[in-house]
Formats: sequence, structure tokens, C-alpha cells
Amino acid sequence: MPVLTRPAPFAADPAQSRGRRWPEAESQTRSPFERDRDRIIHSTAFRRLKGKTQVFVAHEGDHFRTRLTHSLEVAQIARSVSRRLGLNEDLAEACALAHDLGHPPFGHTGEHALDDCMKPWGGFDHNAQTLRVLTRLERRYPGFDGLNLTWETLEGTVKHNGPMLANGAGVESLAPVWQDLNAEFDMGLTTFASAEAQVAAVADDIAYNNHDIDDALSGDIFSDAELCDSVPLVREVYDAAARDYPNLDLGRMRGEVIRRLIGVWVNDLVVESQRRIALYNPQSADEVRALPQALVGFSDEMIAKAATLREFLYAKMYRHWRMNRSRSQARRIVRELFDVFLAEPDTLPPVWLHLHSKDSTKAARLVCDYIAGMTDDFAIDEHRRLFNLDRTL
Repeated sequence: MPVLTRPAPFAADPAQSRGRRWPEAESQTRSPFERDRDRIIHSTAFRRLKGKTQVFVAHEGDHFRTRLTHSLEVAQIARSVSRRLGLNEDLAEACALAHDLGHPPFGHTGEHALDDCMKPWGGFDHNAQTLRVLTRLERRYPGFDGLNLTWETLEGTVKHNGPMLANGAGVESLAPVWQDLNAEFDMGLTTFASAEAQVAAVADDIAYNNHDIDDALSGDIFSDAELCDSVPLVREVYDAAARDYPNLDLGRMRGEVIRRLIGVWVNDLVVESQRRIALYNPQSADEVRALPQALVGFSDEMIAKAATLREFLYAKMYRHWRMNRSRSQARRIVRELFDVFLAEPDTLPPVWLHLHSKDSTKAARLVCDYIAGMTDDFAIDEHRRLFNLDRTL
């Protein structure tokens, strides 16, 4: 598949960026989007992703994906697709690297547990938490909280799943962090994001669908035969690989199958996106935002195949008894940590205690921010320190 040598007319142009919330002198060696990418990589929240669950809890094995390795894989796919569509690779990479910064420990189980705990105070959503990390919780720079990223990178975070407002909904329906950002820095919440941000979002789908298969096979959650019998797309790829390499050992065969599956998804994405580009012929990034559908996406056939795969993974992996046990433990840890920190704020570390407020909403959000930033192992250790008398404080 050819790589475009010139930017597409609708690619994001760093020279035309809408800027940052707090004006800064431009870098002499990096574009604004490169600078965003570098700030994300050097952030504390990004480093913590190495100890946060993708599916398997981080300590269950050295070879399972974490949020960090997943984010790197999403960024690689996003760069590859962006190059073939003539888009700005740096912006796509920045959006990909930032997309999971708000995930709490223990994956979606931790998110659901925190959301339950925070119901009286506005709930919890990992996408909104990502924005809190990027605009408030990272405290590394003298002139501002957060990373002070460009409008375009923040847009990719805010609209990771498409337009934020539809069917007449008002901004008041959104989480406060989105409302606050939009009031200061109009994010265009009724439109799609840039093509680069759309690429990052679908690269996320490609990465987790295929790498969840890889991790589940490695963890003996289901067998190769079960997978092939239930998911025709995987069967086709397995059969083709077996014809090309009839004597390949199981480990290499699995690696070859995952590699080919990713290729199938990427090729479909590029071909379908090129079809939409030819249909709409956008001439600017703003025209991409104003389209009636996403410019970047999968074909209907691939969407149907993906649904079959997700049904299998939910039945055989995400609801597996081993996963259920991990989720049960994770829910108890998160809920009990939240309850004790909220009821006894003097158990918080000093750096967090000095931020504590007597306002119940602010106090609950502070506790939520503290727990959301934890790695899996840190949350487990904090729980032991607070609930087991034999643990060193």
C-alpha cells in the first residue's frame, strides 16, 4: 500500500495550530505536536501506565500487556495509518499516547468501582480523568497546571469517541472538567475531531482487539481451536498462515497470526478511509470536522467481523472465572480504599492531605484522583498497609 509523500490537504498543519491555553514561546527544534508528544511521554501519568492493568493484573505475568505497552502499540498503528493517509503523524501519535492516561488501577473494573463510589459526586469516567490529568493533575511546569497541550491534541482526547454533544444536548450534560475546558478553550463539541485523532481512536480498537487475543492465548484462557471455531476471521488467517508455514511451532504461529490479523484490520481501515476521502473530498481539517460521519473508519464488513470477535472475547475471556476473581478483588480494594480515605483524610499522604477540602464534593474528587493515579501494585500495597496490621506503614 503506497505511502503518500505529500500531506493531504485536510491533514493537521502544526503551523496553523489553534495554540495553547497559556501562550508559550515555540520550540526551535520541534513542532507543536512533537512537543505535545514529548510532554506526554515525560509525564508522571504516562510512566505509571507500566503498572496498570490492560486485562491481566500487572503482577500476573511479565509478558502480558499493560496500559503502557498498549499505548505504545496504539501509537505505532496510528503512525502507520497516518503515513498512508498523508496525515500528521506527530499529532496522531500524541493523541494515541495520551488516550489512556486517566485509567485507574485494575482496568475497567477499577473504573466501574470508582464510578460507583463517586455516584453522589458526579461519577467517574476515564476519558474525563484523562483530561483532568492533562489540564490539572500533572504539576511539572512553573506557569501552569497540566501539560498545556495544543488545542488539537486536547481535541483528540475530548472527542476520542466522536462528537461530545448530539441530539440537542447542552454542555451542562458533560462532566465539569469538559465544561471548564470548553468555557476557556472552545473545543467544538458538536463536531468530529481531526482525521489524526480519528486514526488514534480506531488504532486503539485494532490494538486491544488483537492483543487481547494474544494475551488470552498466552494465559491459557481459551485455546486456539476454540478461537478458530468461533471467529471465522481468525480461522481464515490461521489457515493461511498454516499453509505458508506448515511446520511452525505454536508460539511462532500465534505471533504470525496476530501480525496478520493486525494487517487485515489496518488494510481495511486504510481502504475504507480512502473511499470516504474520495466521497467527501475534504480540503481542510475543519471540513473533516464538519462531515456527517467520521472520515476514518472500518468497512461495514469489518465492523460485523469485529462484533463476532468481541462477543467471543466477552464470553470466553472477560467473563472467565479467573478474570472474575481478579475483578472481585479489585472492586473490594478500590471501594475500601475510597471509603477509608474519605472518612479518614488524615490517612492520606501529606502531599495529598494538604489539598484536602471540607467541601464533600472536592474531598471525594481528591480521593478519587489519588486512587485513579495508582498502579495496580501500589493500590494493593496501600490496601494492605491500611487493613493489615502486620504491614509496614
